[in-house]
Amino acid sequence: SSKKKSSAAFTAEKGDTMETVKIENAQEFDSFVRSHHKGHMMQTSAWGKVKKEWEWRGFICRDNSGNIKGACGVLLRQIPMTPFKMMYAPRGPVCDLADTETVKELLTAVKEYGIKNKAYTFKIDTDTLASNNEYISLLKEIGFTFKEHGAGFDTVQARYIFRLDIGSKTEEEVMASFHPKTRYNTRLAARKGVTVEIKGIEACKEFHDLMLITGERDNFATRNTSYFERIMNAFGDDARIYLAKYEGKTIAGALNVICGDKEWYVYGASSNEYRNVMPNYLVQWEMIRWAIERGCKYYDFRGGYPDESNPLHGIFKFKKGFCNDYMELMGEADLIIDKIGFIAVNAAQKLAKSTRGIRAKIINKK
Repeated sequence: SSKKKSSAAFTAEKGDTMETVKIENAQEFDSFVRSHHKGHMMQTSAWGKVKKEWEWRGFICRDNSGNIKGACGVLLRQIPMTPFKMMYAPRGPVCDLADTETVKELLTAVKEYGIKNKAYTFKIDTDTLASNNEYISLLKEIGFTFKEHGAGFDTVQARYIFRLDIGSKTEEEVMASFHPKTRYNTRLAARKGVTVEIKGIEACKEFHDLMLITGERDNFATRNTSYFERIMNAFGDDARIYLAKYEGKTIAGALNVICGDKEWYVYGASSNEYRNVMPNYLVQWEMIRWAIERGCKYYDFRGGYPDESNPLHGIFKFKKGFCNDYMELMGEADLIIDKIGFIAVNAAQKLAKSTRGIRAKIINKK
């Protein structure tokens, strides 16, 4: 069939079929990911288009009837100045995590792909709670190892997140679930004359300018304009930029993506002016309204720092006002494919990180 011609296929255990697909023929793969309750924007081929410095592959596991029962989007990247590659499945795999056979088949197939492509490790950070002991035990049985992490952003994706349940709720019911101060600030922004405009790819430069201001204020690195453009191009009508306007100026904004039954607050930014009119609250509310309109079940705020001593603790407090469901995900797990490579790359990364810290201190003293 044409499907067999467009993908690499091999026979897995119990007669099931495993296939690999590339970005150009990932339509069926993406449809499954979007329709599955464990689906995630970073598991789609669209995310592979965003991460252009990585090679993307989609793994499909079918049952005997030919129906997809599991999928896993994987990124593969050469580690600079080494012969090793890193393999990473952000928030994967997508399947019934209690279906041990499907999980094993998917992850084993990815491992075999990694061996052929000289990957030193296969990293996953599945979208499941840290309390899912059965799944975590299964990963350990397969050979994955876990390491302790803090509550901040010391993992590729945030381990602790806010996820608001909006399924089948009206705007009034969702608004009523917010902290009273959050409701007040949202309404205050509207009373003060803040308006929110919905934009597309044409607003990437304007949004990037806001991100530069935010990054300088909060001391974090920012993406360039082309990165935001790739997100908007890759996700099409499922991506939006929201810009808050006040007295003719753009004072806040956010970039959000919808995939299946979830909307993600991907990036947020604000100027140093007019913060007293609470534009970020109104932007957030308008984005949540989009999720309700699209029939999403969840609005994902992503991570935040609960530690009050952290400079970014304000983000945590801001998100908590909208959503009290602060949940711990399982974190990162590594399946080591090449032990020597794993040790060498981790040592090099630690050295690079410490060097960046020393450089930053020197620069700050000047």
